[in-house]
Amino acid sequence: MPKGNAALVRELRTIRKSFSQLARSFSRLAPALTKQTADAPITESGRRKPRLTAKQRAALKLQGRYMGTMRGLKPAQRAKVKKVRAAKGIRAAIAEARRMA
Repeated sequence: MPKGNAALVRELRTIRKSFSQLARSFSRLAPALTKQTADAPITESGRRKPRLTAKQRAALKLQGRYMGTMRGLKPAQRAKVKKVRAAKGIRAAIAEARRMA
């Protein structure tokens, strides 16, 4: 048996021992991690699900509608719609943007 082979076997044994130590460490660490993350509901994507009230959800929907109507406008038209929003509110601004589109 050549000398290089013994060195290789020794290194592989060291690596195997290190991996088993890592596995034991992770198994001890896992319960602590699951206990901390069990508080927040997590969706399939791994993100925490935001808790929104009906009022917040409606506001987000309205904001999305406003942004969607602003998207197709030219810069001068956008400026006019922004002035309407500041003066009369977001619903009036959406109506104005739809008229301009």
